[in-house]
Amino acid sequence: MIVQYHRVRKDVSRPTRGHPSDAGLDVYFCPADRSTTVLRIAPGENKLLQTGLRFEVPHGYMLEVKNRSSVAATRGLIVGACVIDSGYAGEVFINLHNVGSNTQLIEPHTKIAQLVMLPVISFQALENEEGELYEYPVTISARGTNALGSTDEA
Repeated sequence: MIVQYHRVRKDVSRPTRGHPSDAGLDVYFCPADRSTTVLRIAPGENKLLQTGLRFEVPHGYMLEVKNRSSVAATRGLIVGACVIDSGYAGEVFINLHNVGSNTQLIEPHTKIAQLVMLPVISFQALENEEGELYEYPVTISARGTNALGSTDEA
């Protein structure tokens, strides 16, 4: 599948794929303010980082923003607000959360996340006013309302 993109500024880094078999395209921090030499993200803080990229996502698909393992594991920066819908035509921003204990410094043109294209199944939600879900077998699970840790119970 070919997906078109547009760089909204001349100095924006193009998305890259490290290896042909990689699932995602790496995207970079590309601030509009050229005087930005570093962005600081303190522990517990989140920031929206500009990529300078717009994507033409086909109907029936979405781009999901995923962590880059090296950024998440070594720097404690994880992605939030992860969905880029097919109807969105604006610049893609990456919401990074610092879950580590050290302030992180992000320089322009640093890889910050990856984008993965996924198919979307359109659905409508139908309210069940009786409150009894799974009256008809739509799942093979008998889990019911059992929550966290329930699969470990004997």
